[in-house]
Amino acid sequence: MLSFNNTEVSFSGKSNKDLNRSYWLFKMVSNQTFVALGKSLTTFAIKMHLPIKGLIKATIFKQFCGGETIQECDNAIKELGRYNIGTILDYSVEGKESEADFDACAKETIETVQKAKNDKHIPFCVFKVTGLARFELLEKVSAKIALTSDEHLEYERIKNRVNAICKAAQNSGVPIFIDAEESWIQEAIDNMANSMMLLYNKEKAIVYNTYQLYRKDRLSYLKYSFDLAQKSNYFLGAKLVRGAYMEKERKRAEENNYPSPIQETKVDTDKDYDSALEFCADNISRIAICAGTHNENSSMKLAELMQKKNISSDNKHIYFSQLLGMSDHISFNLANANYNVAKYVPYGPVNEVLPYLIRRAQENTSVKGQTGRELSLIIKEKERRRTS
Repeated sequence: MLSFNNTEVSFSGKSNKDLNRSYWLFKMVSNQTFVALGKSLTTFAIKMHLPIKGLIKATIFKQFCGGETIQECDNAIKELGRYNIGTILDYSVEGKESEADFDACAKETIETVQKAKNDKHIPFCVFKVTGLARFELLEKVSAKIALTSDEHLEYERIKNRVNAICKAAQNSGVPIFIDAEESWIQEAIDNMANSMMLLYNKEKAIVYNTYQLYRKDRLSYLKYSFDLAQKSNYFLGAKLVRGAYMEKERKRAEENNYPSPIQETKVDTDKDYDSALEFCADNISRIAICAGTHNENSSMKLAELMQKKNISSDNKHIYFSQLLGMSDHISFNLANANYNVAKYVPYGPVNEVLPYLIRRAQENTSVKGQTGRELSLIIKEKERRRTS
């Protein structure tokens, strides 16, 4: 019987030292004042070249990242693999603007694909289109504003980078996720994802688009995407997430006087997320999904749907996924029950993945119950070890 309450399984990959580090880390990020102050001080210290890299690397970086390079992630890949959990290498460098940086990011992503080709513990790779393109140009394309001749050439280079990555994925037999981003650039990303699926998903799902179900329109867009795949005879690859840009989305909608694309309530988001799971399970012969969620109810719902519809727990069309350093009680218990599970393992130079790490700290502070849940499970396991 699947349960997410077995802390012995949940933290089987953590030594007492690891458990204590996680305890103090989640204790700190549960304090909003500390997180806000920490963000300012850390950003300042990095800019001033103060010697705090070692402290960051030994604490929050170690909790949420695999290493600074692909090679440094080997230990995390191996450790997760011991517990039948895959790794999704995620090059988490953000905020680049030059063509040289975009080319370097494409090259790095292709290197993760090459790494995955030779490692059974890396079932997927992933990239963000904003790692390969100027945000403003994606915004212009999504808004259907006419491009200059130079921008047309620039946009072709972006599409070539995306294609090079997806072609490498197909050649290596390694599925690749295209992450979702802000709603006002998402149309450009969707169009590229759909064209890549048409090219590379004829025999199986190699390219996956990502659907943020905290948007009001994404359940219907998922169904539209499936219809498109059916008409053109390719497999739909779908990564289902709740979403990551809620505050930013609402603020921009208010400032620009248009209706917010975000669901009115969390209940609405949960309802659409679970409906998306059901839709995909109903069409699992032609849809491959990755349920990217830290929500216990949705994870349990998908497991129950699989049982109800006689879908085997190791069906390669269904994966569960959580971020490294979070929700181990979901990941490890699912893997222990023979479900397909993979952890997102971000990596990159410490100072360049800092925006990612700050977001993780803020997310654990702001998401209702997230830090409290992590802490209560850690405390329960510490007590179990103390008395066993």
